[in-house]
Amino acid sequence: MKKILFSSLLFTGVNTPFVHAQTNTDQASIDLPEMVVTATRSVTPKKQLSAASTVYTRKDIERLQAKTFPDLLRGTTGIDMTQQGGDGKTTSVFMRGTDSKQLLVLIDGIKVGSATLGGTPFEFIPIDQVERVEIIRGPQSSLYGSEAVGGVIQIFTRKGGDSKKPRVTLDAGGGSYDTLKASGTISGKLNNTWYTAGASHYNTQGFSTQPRVNNPFGGPPLDQPDHDAYYNTAVNARVGHRFDNNAELEASFMRSQGRNDYDAQLEDKTLFINQVAALTGSMNVVDNWRTTLRLGHSFDDNSQFAPQAHDKGFVSRFYTQRWNTSWLNEIAINDNHQLMAGVDFRLDENAGSDINGAAVPNDNTNQYREKSRYDVGVFGEYHGQLLDNHFVNASVRWDKNERSGNYVAGNVGLRSNWSYGLSTFANFGNGFKAPSFNDLYWPNAGNRFLKPEESMSAEIGLAGKHSNVQWELRAYHTNLDNLINWAPAPTQTDPFRWIPSNVDKAEIQGIEAEISTQILGWNGKLNMNILSPEDRKTNKRLLRRADKTLSFDLSRSFGQFDVGGTVLAQDHRFDDAANAVKVAGYVTVDLRAAYHFDKHWLLSAKLNNLLDKQYQTVDAYNTADRNFFISIHYNN
Repeated sequence: MKKILFSSLLFTGVNTPFVHAQTNTDQASIDLPEMVVTATRSVTPKKQLSAASTVYTRKDIERLQAKTFPDLLRGTTGIDMTQQGGDGKTTSVFMRGTDSKQLLVLIDGIKVGSATLGGTPFEFIPIDQVERVEIIRGPQSSLYGSEAVGGVIQIFTRKGGDSKKPRVTLDAGGGSYDTLKASGTISGKLNNTWYTAGASHYNTQGFSTQPRVNNPFGGPPLDQPDHDAYYNTAVNARVGHRFDNNAELEASFMRSQGRNDYDAQLEDKTLFINQVAALTGSMNVVDNWRTTLRLGHSFDDNSQFAPQAHDKGFVSRFYTQRWNTSWLNEIAINDNHQLMAGVDFRLDENAGSDINGAAVPNDNTNQYREKSRYDVGVFGEYHGQLLDNHFVNASVRWDKNERSGNYVAGNVGLRSNWSYGLSTFANFGNGFKAPSFNDLYWPNAGNRFLKPEESMSAEIGLAGKHSNVQWELRAYHTNLDNLINWAPAPTQTDPFRWIPSNVDKAEIQGIEAEISTQILGWNGKLNMNILSPEDRKTNKRLLRRADKTLSFDLSRSFGQFDVGGTVLAQDHRFDDAANAVKVAGYVTVDLRAAYHFDKHWLLSAKLNNLLDKQYQTVDAYNTADRNFFISIHYNN
């Protein structure tokens, strides 16, 4: 029945005519950091928004010489990040102190991530296929539904430009830990058709993530001095057309596939495939009414292997997919007042998970009780300009989740741009996260009676722009309820059994500050996060969150040379709920340089961890020593 319902929605959408709209909703058709799509699901100037946002364009990615997606996020205002080893290893992103699973991630408007685990594998996102990243901090469930508790990260894939001559970009490089990287794209425009196609490959032999691990058979720990390698091959394609009647249709596709070696109990590895595809059409129903329909599909496929397991080392496979349909309508009442109304439909399917299937292939209790669930969301939003420089954003959304019931989320934001370059803003909203398949249906342990996790947040802020100095200061408070906690519940037949329940509560208070300036040709930006994330039952700090983070980036051009550097400092964190396992703070320094041979050729080099700091973000998991990467770039 669910598949019939979804197929009917798809049929209805495909037979809807599309005509041109002035801008493509949820599309990064703009390359300006001062414009944002994700905060309102339509193109809006940042100076009209109360929500906190950070935008990285393709130029920023290349300037910072980020070779992986976690590299780009590291040091971003409002973001804390942990990584269980080097490139490709499990990465958790904490936005404003919320959990990594309470963060919504979109690629070209399509929700991605694992429906079983409930999170997104940031470590597998291919940075070479990314054109633009928008980060919105604070609850956004009133626009996007479940998971947007801490905020939203939307990734836009590479897109063709306006040039009729095909544009080609080529990159190749190598560095420490036998790291190699290569990528290429071709893009352009033929009459009213634009296109992009690209491919990339990244591989590194890495280093030993955990030199010593627990012995699964008892006895002393095992030595594992092996290097933990990572391979990622990715492709992306994007094509769009504007018809003679100004109707627009665009399709996008991205796939990454590879292998990740890691240390668990013995030498283990994961084979992964992540894929997302979208088809988007837009039209103007009348001059002031734009409608957009998007169909999308994403899947997450992971297979785990260990040498001691049966059947050639196979341990388990987790394969989930998500079908998405969104219908958005943007209505301009006049130049100062706009309305947005829309419907989202998503079907999550646990399509092929097999837990220890090779060891017990006929044991049906080892499978999930339920294989799918749907979610329908209906929302409305108002964006208006009051008087000359006062703006309001208000939104409300109702969600019906097949397994978790109904939920209503709302958000109100106010921004005023005053004289002397000052701006004030305030936000108030709530959010929620529906339980994952693992929470609900993990074999012999899931709890199908779990409620959604809930949040309530308030925020105030002040910003200014004076000559060459820009600054922003925000303070926020978030209460989290019904948090899902897995706790031991042993039985006679399963002494190691754990089950989840809605028992935890948390309180997060924080201050964000950022200041940027240009002095004597040098561009500097300083970010600061002060965080107090506490368990309201125990008064202990939430695990793996640093309470203080400071990052500083400095860059300048000297003729054909570009130079820059980044300093990142973080205070200690705790690796357990009791705050008994302390992970020390650290300071790292990265340096970068680039030389422009001409307008086509560029040589770049980066030295990471200049001081060779030995540090960890997760207890017992090593991070990289001093390392370098050198690359050559070509574009016509």
